[in-house]
Amino acid sequence: MTVGADRTSTGARADAPPAGPPLPEARGPVSAAVRDALTQAPPPEHAALPLDRARAADPLGEDAQLALYVCYELHYRGFAGVAESWEWQPDLLRLRGVLEDRFLAALREAVPGGTDVTGDLDALLVEPLGARGVSHRLKSHGTWERMREYLVHRSLYQLKEADPQAWLIPRLTGQAKASLVAVEFDEFGAGHGDRVHARLFADLMAGAGLDPAYGRYVDHAPAPTLATVNLMSLLGLHRSLRGAMAGHFAVLEITSSPGSQRLARALERLGAEPRCVHFFTEHIEADAVHEQLMRRCVIGDLLDREPEQAAAVAFGVQATNYLEARWSDHLLAAWDADRSSLRLPLDA
Repeated sequence: MTVGADRTSTGARADAPPAGPPLPEARGPVSAAVRDALTQAPPPEHAALPLDRARAADPLGEDAQLALYVCYELHYRGFAGVAESWEWQPDLLRLRGVLEDRFLAALREAVPGGTDVTGDLDALLVEPLGARGVSHRLKSHGTWERMREYLVHRSLYQLKEADPQAWLIPRLTGQAKASLVAVEFDEFGAGHGDRVHARLFADLMAGAGLDPAYGRYVDHAPAPTLATVNLMSLLGLHRSLRGAMAGHFAVLEITSSPGSQRLARALERLGAEPRCVHFFTEHIEADAVHEQLMRRCVIGDLLDREPEQAAAVAFGVQATNYLEARWSDHLLAAWDADRSSLRLPLDA
């Protein structure tokens, strides 16, 4: 077209609000300020956002984690009615930076640190005797109601599975880059749109009677769930955290196969549709291969080239484990008390 630079080849305005999910409801003053700001189109040159309140907010709490999640989603699919140019609005980025600094500081304080990458990864291969995680609970005596809750929690990431980790690709070189792309190629369906893992999870949700729309259940997800997803975005968006992202991705791949096996058995026990079980059986064998690629070819090659990244890789492993443990404790505590682990009931 030649009618104007503010239109795309389809005739739509270049800054037209996307048809994404709706903005979630605020959970405090910081997320409320972010939400209110994003309703302005186009973004103002200067946006009044509460930096002091962001610094004072609990970095792992509902308000800060939701505000951070909303900021990050502008780099994915955005929100309905929010101008796409908000993605790089300087004042919003400044607020995001404050939240990120607080989040990182809380994580660094919570984990032991160090440079023993081999030891941290080896520990993931040994399951403690009598382990009682979420997948163990669901396999042994989880109900259909609890399984559906689990799927809602995980939908915040699984419906964009492997997208945050793709930001790591341009930050690697040589064998590390080639092997990471091999893992991502599988995650994205090996060239087949109907086999993209995010699509398979959407099919699983539909088979479980849940809404598979992207971002549908953000309002239902508590802070421990948001934090596990925010960590991926944080590590992926910062080149300085590339080692931590490699460590994070390795944790996901190393722990995926045994967990997927338990969840597949749980769904079979509950009489779920084959498309529900298929998502997890797809991950059992594939992620066993990915584990070796991530550990030996991605992290191994990265550390051969940049040995100074060992502390960052170890941090990525430890921070991922820490947030996953917090999330698991949240779910199990709620279920032990015979209440929902979600903020809202599933019919809300």
